[in-house]
Amino acid sequence: MNTSYSRQEEKDLSIEEKLRALHELQTVVSEIDKIKTLRGELPLEVQDLEDDIAGLKTRLVNLDDEIKNLDTAINNKKIAIKDSQALIAKYTEQQNNVRNNREFDSLSKEIEFQTLEIELSEKRIREFTTDMTSKKEAISESKTQLKEREEDLERKKKELEEITEETKIEEEKMKAKSEKIESFIEPRLLTAFKRIRKNARNGLAVVTIQRDACGGCFANIPPQRQLDIASRKKIIVCEYCGRILVDENINVIEDVAE
Repeated sequence: MNTSYSRQEEKDLSIEEKLRALHELQTVVSEIDKIKTLRGELPLEVQDLEDDIAGLKTRLVNLDDEIKNLDTAINNKKIAIKDSQALIAKYTEQQNNVRNNREFDSLSKEIEFQTLEIELSEKRIREFTTDMTSKKEAISESKTQLKEREEDLERKKKELEEITEETKIEEEKMKAKSEKIESFIEPRLLTAFKRIRKNARNGLAVVTIQRDACGGCFANIPPQRQLDIASRKKIIVCEYCGRILVDENINVIEDVAE
């Protein structure tokens, strides 16, 4: 039956014509799937690399801020040490002019307190310095990773662009063809097709009978059911996987998208 869809615009398609349209649509979208498969995981890899790069750049900014804060903290501790040293010198000089032991002991305690403050500040400086060294190493490591990721991204993008360019014309042609076929399929049936395709392995929503079995899940199809499918009087789905079944001799309308 070679009636074109263009001549069917003014009337409803028969069940047989609907089955042919669905089979043709499946053939076309499967070709689109093959083109996407040719690209492989490249689009996902590109996205992952872009996410990694964004994360590394954010990490570098955060590490740089943390180092600046540590540097400020170290400088503040150094200032605190100088202040304590000045107080110690002051209290030591005052001890030479005390009038009694009580004043001497009080100044001694102040000197002792400032000495402890110096030791604590020096300890904090060592901790901050160690932390700063660690963060500088992290920055160096992150910069190395960033450079590697950027080089990988450039290479992956180039590969993707080359493959996309090679397949772009064919994919656009197939998409236009699928859209034309879809325009002749009733919305309810088209929605069912897309739902089955989305949930089916390899995106197969319409399959033929192969060796007395469903071409999708390979479950056995009884002879009488095969006769019903071959008669093309109604749309029959596989009882096991839910795919739409057609006989392997179903013909595709040749001028569907010409």
